Amino acid sequence: MILIVDDKPENVFSLKQLLELNNFAVDTALSGEEALKKILKNTYALVILDVQMPDMDGFEVAEAISGYSKAKDTPIIFLSAVNTEKRFIAKGYASGAIDYITKPVDVDILLMKVKTFKRLHAQTQELSRIQKALLEEIEYRKEAEKKKDEFISIASHELKTPLTSIKAYLQLSERSIDKNPEATKSYLHKTNLQLEKLNNLIADLLDISKIESGKLKFNKREFAFQPLLNSAVDIIAQTHPEAKIIINGTADVEIYGDDVRIEQVLINFLTNALKYSPERKDVLVETQVDNDMLTVRVTDYGVGIPKDKQASIFEKFYRVEATSYRFQGLGIGLYICAEILQRHNATYGVESEPGVGSTFYFSIPIIKK
Repeated sequence: MILIVDDKPENVFSLKQLLELNNFAVDTALSGEEALKKILKNTYALVILDVQMPDMDGFEVAEAISGYSKAKDTPIIFLSAVNTEKRFIAKGYASGAIDYITKPVDVDILLMKVKTFKRLHAQTQELSRIQKALLEEIEYRKEAEKKKDEFISIASHELKTPLTSIKAYLQLSERSIDKNPEATKSYLHKTNLQLEKLNNLIADLLDISKIESGKLKFNKREFAFQPLLNSAVDIIAQTHPEAKIIINGTADVEIYGDDVRIEQVLINFLTNALKYSPERKDVLVETQVDNDMLTVRVTDYGVGIPKDKQASIFEKFYRVEATSYRFQGLGIGLYICAEILQRHNATYGVESEPGVGSTFYFSIPIIKK
């Protein structure tokens, strides 16, 4: 849109009519003050500004416009029938104008200049948009690189920790194998737990690599959900004998999907529920069938997640700062779960309150009978 500023209504009317006949959208102002108010509210591709105006002349208006961050790049054309001397033209350019046209105006030349400056303004806006997008991309890549470096550091530590424990337990087993068979049995059991932890870490890392390369495969088929849920709970009960997992509801439905991957999601939700509830080991699993969807909710009574962190909890490498030093992890488990659920046309999310606990849930389509 083009803004015409002139204190004489007849000048405004004639110029407005000319521009509109040539398919330009036009707005008008009859004073410098009115023009500045409109510029604060609207965005203009060009301002055509009369020099000789009472109270606030064109030069003052142009200087004010150049001081507005929003409008400082808006091109200004001065029109003047009185101030045609070289010093006034120089002052016009110094005030921020890109052109100074004296009256009487050659209509064809004016229209060509309006078209040219409007096109240049559009190109400038597009360049600004591209520059902004590039800066955002640079910042995104910097942040991604930072997260990757942090991830590599954490991954190295997470992988080293079970390896160190395995080495220690094997050395203890070697010393006690003849003298204390029960102690050896205990050490070997602990070694097995650390091996399982290491195996899970490596599996997650491999899944991340497959997701990044688009090679995460799914072997989909029809399967019964309730036995799968029972199996996941049994696995957690074996690795966390102190856990008390309560299942509320029965999901006698069938799903078309990759049962191994869905079980992976359930185990991740259950493992996290216990991991982030150091004071309580009871977990509630609720299932509900509504229309053609199965909803599964896993609730713990642990540390909880702040409201402003919940939207990022399924992002790659994301770890809540308040818990990252207290609880080990790579920040990829929930990201993998999200990828699996998306590939099953499922929705998912979290509800949480710090100090009260968290509920992680997903809703997945079931097979109609």
